[in-house]
Amino acid sequence: MTNYRIDFCREEKQIINIWHSVFGDREDEIIFFLQNCNNKKCLGAFEDDKLVSMLFLVDCKYGSLNGKYVYAVATLKEYRCRGFAGKLVEKAKQYTDDFLWLIPANEALVDFYKRFGFDIKLYFENKYENKILFNEEDDIIEYLYEGCELKNPLGMVWSKADFPVEI
Repeated sequence: MTNYRIDFCREEKQIINIWHSVFGDREDEIIFFLQNCNNKKCLGAFEDDKLVSMLFLVDCKYGSLNGKYVYAVATLKEYRCRGFAGKLVEKAKQYTDDFLWLIPANEALVDFYKRFGFDIKLYFENKYENKILFNEEDDIIEYLYEGCELKNPLGMVWSKADFPVEI
């Protein structure tokens, strides 16, 4: 990682390239998300101006707390195991008021996010108390919950405040 930077990305073609190569979604599905999710930003890791890793931060709320939902964390295959995703997760912490929340796609990712201070909250022990609110249309909210392979999805939180709070 000699010449890299972390910055927000608005380059749709590079986003689509990573998203498709990692998740296999069709281009029209990715464009639908990009054009219809209104309260999001793409944080990216660039090597020589090439987007090699990314994640989305989608505005959300939990009671009186303002947070970001971490979504579509992806790294091009040839750039994996270099720490890009971890650096993006750490950087994402700077862009939230109170908390980051995510649903790991698989069991291996639970341990990955624990290394960055995320704890299992909200979804646990077959109890789904999702009180996270998005200011998005229903079809986008549905999109945000897709992609989890776990039988019982887990919500994981990194928070600057005590979490969960009374709402």
